[in-house]
Amino acid sequence: MRALVVITGRGLGGDAVIGYNVIDGLESRGVQCEIALDESAPGILFKKKGYTWHKISVPQAGGHTATKLSAIKAAFKMLSATFKIKKLIRKLDVDFVVGIIGGGAIVASVGAKLSRIPSVSICCTPLDLKICPKLNQCYILPELQLFNEEVFPKNVDRTYYPLNDNVDSGSAEIALKKLKEIPLFDENKKTILFSSGSSIFKGTIDAVSSFSKFSDDYNLLLVGHPLKDEYFDLIDEDKVIYLGYIDWLNHIYDFVDLAVLTDDGVMVEEAIACKIPAVTLIKVKWGRYHNMEAAFKGAILETEVDNINETIVEAFNNYDLLKENANKYSEMALSTKTTLANNIIENCSK
Repeated sequence: MRALVVITGRGLGGDAVIGYNVIDGLESRGVQCEIALDESAPGILFKKKGYTWHKISVPQAGGHTATKLSAIKAAFKMLSATFKIKKLIRKLDVDFVVGIIGGGAIVASVGAKLSRIPSVSICCTPLDLKICPKLNQCYILPELQLFNEEVFPKNVDRTYYPLNDNVDSGSAEIALKKLKEIPLFDENKKTILFSSGSSIFKGTIDAVSSFSKFSDDYNLLLVGHPLKDEYFDLIDEDKVIYLGYIDWLNHIYDFVDLAVLTDDGVMVEEAIACKIPAVTLIKVKWGRYHNMEAAFKGAILETEVDNINETIVEAFNNYDLLKENANKYSEMALSTKTTLANNIIENCSK
């Protein structure tokens, strides 16, 4: 079988990671995958993985922050995008199409419908969830509030995030060896990871700064690159171990006792997959709230930045129960990529 996978974004962020893992899961089942990105996308992730891609138009309305105006502008661009995707589908002669989030999901759905071939959408924004279920089978990610409902609309089901195969392959010994090279690190203390992904948002820095003043009983690791250069000045490296953007995060996952993360998706599930209890910071990224606590019930405590100190204390007071629930979700999280690939193939083979 051959599939065309249409991915929104620039080919280097979270959407690209989800798209890559969907492709990897399909390829492991023998599906040959072609990739389509917006013509402006640098596609850095796929270039590093050795993939080439087709350039089309993938309009974006702004995801969770979309406005009526941005949605209207994206709709006008959809006319050109539809023509390009239909032409590409005909040229490649694929058996089905998969759309990944936002504009990629919508373009894929419309193009596949016009080409009269099966398609599946991975939905994560209010706009793709509004449009795609009218056209094909959809799988929604935990960032959508519908994810936590018991009854789903027709053509809609839930999926957790497909994760990298090596996410749980870390070594606590390797992490410890690296951390011991840092003077501030104390191997006799428990360790907490703070992160908001590849980019560190101000709320995350505010949280780690607040807790560093509240207690010196823990090693506090801060991972990522500040979203703005002026944020560097807010990091107190006398109290916080700032690691920057690292390529050994899987080893950190195997070592830390608790993760404090923003409440948006992949990194939260990575921590759970590695059996790490988590505290999620809400309304830090663009003011958004995703209720990840409900998606991983009993393994996560959520909080606003102002209450971070009390919530971390609560997490350690209830650590055994949080850890037990994280362990329960771990196997499911690690198997999601295979499960999702099987579901996509099954739905597109009907």
